[in-house]
Amino acid sequence: MRSTLRFISVATIAAMLAAPGSAQKSTGPKERYEMDVATASGFAAMAAGGRGVGNVMGMMFGGGPDGKVAHTLELRLGSTQAPTAPPVKADHFFLPQAKLGKSVPLWGPEPGKPQPREDGNEMPRDFERPKGRLLLFWGCGAKAGPGQPVIIDFAKLAAGQMPPNLYTTTVPRIREVMASNSKSYAGWPNSKSSKQPPSGSSLLGAHRIAGNVGPEINFTLAQDYMAALNASTTMQGDGSVMIRWNQLVPATGYVAWAFGGMDRGSAGGDMVWWTSSNAREFGGGLWDWLPPATVAGLVSKRVVMPPAQTSCAIPAEVKKASGEMMFGNLNAFGPEANFSYPPKPAGNAVWNIDWTAKVRFRSHTSLLIGADFGGMGGSGTSTKPAEPAKKKKCKGPLGIPLPDGAC
Repeated sequence: MRSTLRFISVATIAAMLAAPGSAQKSTGPKERYEMDVATASGFAAMAAGGRGVGNVMGMMFGGGPDGKVAHTLELRLGSTQAPTAPPVKADHFFLPQAKLGKSVPLWGPEPGKPQPREDGNEMPRDFERPKGRLLLFWGCGAKAGPGQPVIIDFAKLAAGQMPPNLYTTTVPRIREVMASNSKSYAGWPNSKSSKQPPSGSSLLGAHRIAGNVGPEINFTLAQDYMAALNASTTMQGDGSVMIRWNQLVPATGYVAWAFGGMDRGSAGGDMVWWTSSNAREFGGGLWDWLPPATVAGLVSKRVVMPPAQTSCAIPAEVKKASGEMMFGNLNAFGPEANFSYPPKPAGNAVWNIDWTAKVRFRSHTSLLIGADFGGMGGSGTSTKPAEPAKKKKCKGPLGIPLPDGAC
């Protein structure tokens, strides 16, 4: 009870500060903390967990869940104060069920080393600009909607000829705690520590962050990692591809995207990019974490699929233009937990906020469409036309029967 009374939602703070007639002033926070929590499945789990060839083979032939699901964390601490003794450092202390040891170390940027872009749009060092065209499609349905595809010619793009009205909505990649907006900054993973949580770990319970740039941060989490997304893709008789997935109760919305023809870019051929959004929106935030309120607004604009939706068809034109194989992703946005300290004082006394903490959740999985790899592209991939609707059972790749509802 004492722990519950100490903390107050950041959303509540904002509401009270914005309330008409409120004359109370506030200062701070001195420290801000962000904790990004993700559950990855399919190929996404392998990328997140750094899994080896043994896990790849296990997934190809229906390996167990340990090879298909991974948990990841990203931790960021920003402060308005300088460290008591350089360099900037902190520790996030976990309970034993987190299986991360007593704590993980957060460290500031290493002097003299280039830092990644904070908007997430950094190109790989060996990136080679494609020579062909990019065909943009959007929306769920057996057939592509009017005005599709929008074609981007990379030769013209290099000359500065960006197609007009390419994006209808701005969905930024949201990072509230960054090195650029903090006097002192520390993050994890880092060059000194990067091992992600193992299978069976849990975040429930007390968390403590202690460092050399401000007061201790303490909060208790009642939300654990989201469940894994299990997605299947099935070719339909009309040439479209049906994506189906399990509904996640804490999800606030879903978005899917897929690429095709990636092998043609260096040869000057057409590449394809499709998104489930009903608007022509390919924003980077759609691949990331987004606040529940932002997701709710995007659902109302049909940019994000609602939390009750569990299927989406990739139009036949997209699959035809992509060739034999497509690679994609399904992202389930999740809840947020917000904390701050101390509580708001009574009356009009100045509210001196020491710290705020935000914990964001999501779950995502990979999609391999047209590759006969069994469960590697999520729960299953089938390149054959769908069976007649009256049949409740169907087989996936390698002749393995799929569970009810996966066809």
